[in-house]
Amino acid sequence: MEQEMINISSQMIGTISKESSVLGLGCWAFGGSDWGDQDDNDSIDAIKAAFNSGITHFDTAQAYGRGHSEELVGRALRDVREKVFIASKMMFTPREKVEKSIVASLKRLGTEYIDLFYIHWPRKDADLEGMMEGLVLAREKGLIRGIGVSNFSVEQMKSVAKIGRIDAHQTCFNLLWRWGERELIPYCIENGISVISYSSLAEGILTGKFNRTLQFMPGDHRKGTVLFDNDVWPHVYDGVEELKKAARDINRPLHELAIRWILSRPGISTALVGSRSSSQVYQNVKAMEGEIDQAAFDCLTKISDNIMNVVPDTGNIFRWYP
Repeated sequence: MEQEMINISSQMIGTISKESSVLGLGCWAFGGSDWGDQDDNDSIDAIKAAFNSGITHFDTAQAYGRGHSEELVGRALRDVREKVFIASKMMFTPREKVEKSIVASLKRLGTEYIDLFYIHWPRKDADLEGMMEGLVLAREKGLIRGIGVSNFSVEQMKSVAKIGRIDAHQTCFNLLWRWGERELIPYCIENGISVISYSSLAEGILTGKFNRTLQFMPGDHRKGTVLFDNDVWPHVYDGVEELKKAARDINRPLHELAIRWILSRPGISTALVGSRSSSQVYQNVKAMEGEIDQAAFDCLTKISDNIMNVVPDTGNIFRWYP
């Protein structure tokens, strides 16, 4: 199956001197863990389909399959490296080990530099400022082009920003999880930090494919996330049914509207969407086609406001606090 390239707009992220598509491919599932079984050939096909469809932003991490996702991203994109924007991440690493860890990612990705490199998660009582010093040095050496943080609070961002410029913050943001609108996104706007959304389809919920009664495959991490809690899911399910009805009235699939809604929100630079096959990529890329009236976004926001009234602010959807 082939699809013509869609005109996906691009923009700069932070101070990085390369454009990035506003729709990015999230590559977590390609690691082969946390989402159930994943075939490497399907992963490579998805990455190539994304590029051929106009996506240039590819987001991976050392933690995704212990580097396996990085390897597949590098293998699939090696012939078009200068045309793509590659982002990766590392968990907390002491200052003196930062460069060695980045070099390992470079080797797996088969590249001489990484466009954007994140501190994946903050760690309590860890020397995050020291880690930031290591990232600043790596940027000065040209191993990375930009520095990002993910899942940081405003106070944690202020702490590491004293050491070096933050180009981007990657956070969970979607129609079912908007806690970042309170403090995080306004802070990023004020300080010229690009905001990149992950879980843009809320762990797949905003595809509308889940039934009221949930079933997960072995190895699927999602069964433990907040939105699927027994006392939360029934309300989320009902809210999604309302969103699906609104989507039918607009005559667009819900997942397309959910992606475009994110990109319509203040401060959001890029929406990352995971895809496990080329067919899923093509479905998601269709979100970028055509104009959507502001009234449609307003309708989605109103429904989202009601859903958010029953979603607890647990800090992150995974309730993971390293």
